[in-house]
Amino acid sequence: MEQEGQPSPQAPPPPEAAPALNFVGVKFQEASGVHRFDAGTLALRHGDIVVVATEHGQRLGTITSLPQALRGEAQGPVRRIVRRAESHDYDKHDRTRLRERDAMRQCLVRVRERNLQMKLIKAEQAQEGGKIAFYFSAEGRIDFRDLVRELAHVLHARIEMKQIGSRDEAKVIGAAGPCGRELCCSTWLREPGGVSVKMAKAQGLSLNPSKLAGMCGRLKCCLRYEYDTYVELGRALPSAGKKIESVKGSGVVLRQNPLKQTVLIQLEGDAGIVEASLEDLVQKKAP
Repeated sequence: MEQEGQPSPQAPPPPEAAPALNFVGVKFQEASGVHRFDAGTLALRHGDIVVVATEHGQRLGTITSLPQALRGEAQGPVRRIVRRAESHDYDKHDRTRLRERDAMRQCLVRVRERNLQMKLIKAEQAQEGGKIAFYFSAEGRIDFRDLVRELAHVLHARIEMKQIGSRDEAKVIGAAGPCGRELCCSTWLREPGGVSVKMAKAQGLSLNPSKLAGMCGRLKCCLRYEYDTYVELGRALPSAGKKIESVKGSGVVLRQNPLKQTVLIQLEGDAGIVEASLEDLVQKKAP
């Protein structure tokens, strides 16, 4: 019971709702993937040039997708867009690109002088100018300690050498794939994910390495795009090697055609090959 003259206890205020995060897709250059940044309250349009904060300092990027609101906590650290790009940002960006080209030239000369078995792919300088990263590919380990010391002395910056694989090389360089479009890895694909020959088999594709390999020489990332669909459709069909009966004759399943929901049957007695649908199959009655 409350006593007279004493105020009643107040209920604690409700917790404040987490602010909505407006994520947009940002692409840094022609041969880079799309990265996610929080636009905050900025009203942005597709194609806008913005300044974003990264672990290597501020960089210019292009908006490639419109904001998508996400309320609550985001997975991982949230990277934010600082502002729309202004004239001085463009000037700084151009100076950085010029210094990257000069750094690339300086490094190529010294790699050839030392006859280092490495393929230099790209030079990337932080906007603040204190560090330059060189990306390269090589068959094995490279001793580039002398190269790093000389480059640091010539370029007056901290030097990092980063060895990357064939998939990352294709992502950095960029190209057009056999389909005629830009490579997925260098445009929108964030994580290539696992790709295997099993995915090609499930889709009935030819196992010719030249047709399955992408520009990087590895299996094409797009092999996994429709894999789950083929697996799901194939579950309703009898597997290859199984003996079945159909209205067109009895035999052994040679191959599935998941998209048509049919199977190819090698008829008994070398009577030929027929294509049968699920409706053509004879269901065996229980004894």
